[in-house]
Amino acid sequence: MQHRDFAAYLYLSLAWGLSFLLLLHVVDAFGWIGAVTFRCFIAGALLYGIALTMRRRLDFSAGWLPFAMVGATTVAGQLIGLSYATPRIGTAMAAIFVAAIPLFSMVIAQLWGLERITPQRILGLVLGTIGIIMLVGFPAVPVTAEFLIGCLAMIGSTFSAAFGSNYASRHLAGTGPWEVTIGSFIAGGAITFPLLWFVPVPGTPDPADYLYLLALAALMSALTYVLYFGLVKSIGATAAISVEFAVTVVAVLVGALVLDEPLTLLQLFGGVVIIVGCSLVLGIIRLPRRAM
Repeated sequence: MQHRDFAAYLYLSLAWGLSFLLLLHVVDAFGWIGAVTFRCFIAGALLYGIALTMRRRLDFSAGWLPFAMVGATTVAGQLIGLSYATPRIGTAMAAIFVAAIPLFSMVIAQLWGLERITPQRILGLVLGTIGIIMLVGFPAVPVTAEFLIGCLAMIGSTFSAAFGSNYASRHLAGTGPWEVTIGSFIAGGAITFPLLWFVPVPGTPDPADYLYLLALAALMSALTYVLYFGLVKSIGATAAISVEFAVTVVAVLVGALVLDEPLTLLQLFGGVVIIVGCSLVLGIIRLPRRAM
C-alpha cells in the first residue's frame, strides 16, 4: 500500500465518519430523498465543472449502463438507506451497520472471482465483525417498528455499497475515478429525482442548511468518492471498502462526544479491535508465516 493510498484511506475514514453530523442537518432540512438527490447533482456537477476548468480529459466510453449500475447501488442505494435510517436508529447504530460493508464485499468479490481472499484478510474481517458486535452496546433510541425498519434500510444500504464497489471494479476497471464519480453521481441523482414526488422537501431550508448540503456534497461526496474509486482501482474493492471499519469508529465517537449517544468501555475496546482488523485486511499488520 503506497503512502498516497494510505493518506486517501485516512481522509476517507475521517470525512465519512464526520459526515453523519452534516447528514442529520441535511435530512432534516431537505428530507431523506431530497438530501440524496441534491447531494448527487451538486457533487457530480461540481466535479464536472472542476474537470472542465482544469481541462481534464474525461472518458465515458464505457457506456451509460455501468455508470447507472454504480449510481443505483453505491450512490443512490447506499445514500438513501443512510439518509432514511440515521435519524431513526441513531448515528452510532447506522455507523455500525456501515462497517458490515466489507463483509458483503468479501463474499461478492469471492463469488465473482475478483480477489483472492487470504486467511489473513479473513481474520481481519472476522476481527472487524467482533469489533462491530462490541460497538453495538445499547441502541441510542428505543427499539420500535420504525427502528427495525431503519435497520432493514441500513442492511440494504450496506449491500448496495458492496455490490456497486465490486461492480465498478469489474466493469469500470479501465475508467478513471473522476469519470466513475461524475457518472455515478449524476446517474444517482437522476434515479432518485422522481422520488421527490412521493417524499417532497418538508419545508423551506435555512441559509445554513444550504451550506451543510454544499459541504456534504463537495467535501464528503465529490472529493471522497474520487479518492475512494481511486483506491478501488489501486488496492482492490475489499481492501478499499475496509475503510468503513475506521469510519464506524469515527462516527461512534462523534455520536458519543457530540450527540451524547451512549459509549461504553466495551465499545472503545471494540474500536481498537476494528482498527486491528483493518490493518490485517490492508496488510499493514502481517501474520507470521509458518515454517515449511
